[in-house]
Amino acid sequence: MTLQANTKIVPIAEQPADSGALLKLCKACADQLRLDILQVLSSDSFGVLELCSIFDSKQSGMSHHLKILANADLVITRREGNSIFYRRSYQRDYENPDAALNTLQLALHGAIDQRPLSTDIQQRVKLVQDERAARSQEFFNENAKLFRQQQEQIADFELYGPNASELLDKYLSRGQTSGVALEVGPGEGAFLSELAPRFSQVYALDNSEQMLEAAEQYANTNNLKNITFINGDTKHEQLQSLSADCVVINMVLHHIPSPADMFLDISKVLKAKGSLIVTDLCSHDQAWARESCGDVWLGFHPDDLTQWAADAGFKTAESIFLAQRNGFRVQIRQFIKL
Repeated sequence: MTLQANTKIVPIAEQPADSGALLKLCKACADQLRLDILQVLSSDSFGVLELCSIFDSKQSGMSHHLKILANADLVITRREGNSIFYRRSYQRDYENPDAALNTLQLALHGAIDQRPLSTDIQQRVKLVQDERAARSQEFFNENAKLFRQQQEQIADFELYGPNASELLDKYLSRGQTSGVALEVGPGEGAFLSELAPRFSQVYALDNSEQMLEAAEQYANTNNLKNITFINGDTKHEQLQSLSADCVVINMVLHHIPSPADMFLDISKVLKAKGSLIVTDLCSHDQAWARESCGDVWLGFHPDDLTQWAADAGFKTAESIFLAQRNGFRVQIRQFIKL
């Protein structure tokens, strides 16, 4: 073999250090089950046992596949009490300094999401989410009368309510129409007193019949006449024709099975340039909240809300962060529909 004059032989020691990362990425993608796992984890977090149920897999096998995906930086973990949950990596999670490799990861995720999941997998995903929702709904149906006491253990309305109202007024002061508002999970109805005077029509949505009754009683007591109460979730048929100017979700996301899905549902309800105000907990490690307050998730990293909102067609507007003496931090976020 004859080498041309301009041919350069690169010693092994000088070859790109990221070749190992590329090999891990290629290996992780060379399996149909792992591709399906990545697709399921695209918008939700699942524990190992939940993934075993979704894919009808033994725990040892599922753990093996998740380890390969984690080694390739395609999934990351978060601890929820004694449980470990997996989700697909976002762009901000990529630690590899090689921009080309990061671009390849993004392209891979895009290609994966274009593939249709099998009907069986979709049904099992829904079953897991339905089980989560049922546990949360059962908790609130059984503990509706203790709602305020439980809420005060973490973050009382008096802490975050005025700040959420402040973001609402800033939005309305920019000349936005004040026609229709939707509150998801109104609790005992306290924030309805903020929405009713500012909007001509307000909808209050809750999947707990007992909590919705408490909110309706609050509205009647406070003579709030422009509120329609809906028993259901954000996929309720009555919302399909709704065109809202503002949606408020206060201290609800950590109780629902798939927060990312709620952002997608709300995006379909909001008008362009409409405001979404979300109040929720920042990530914490106080696992007692699961049993005492019916929490599904132990708060969220602010970047998670930002990512879910962006994926659903929102841009981030203003944010307020509050610290509680009991160790909880509250984030109040405003997103605008593009």
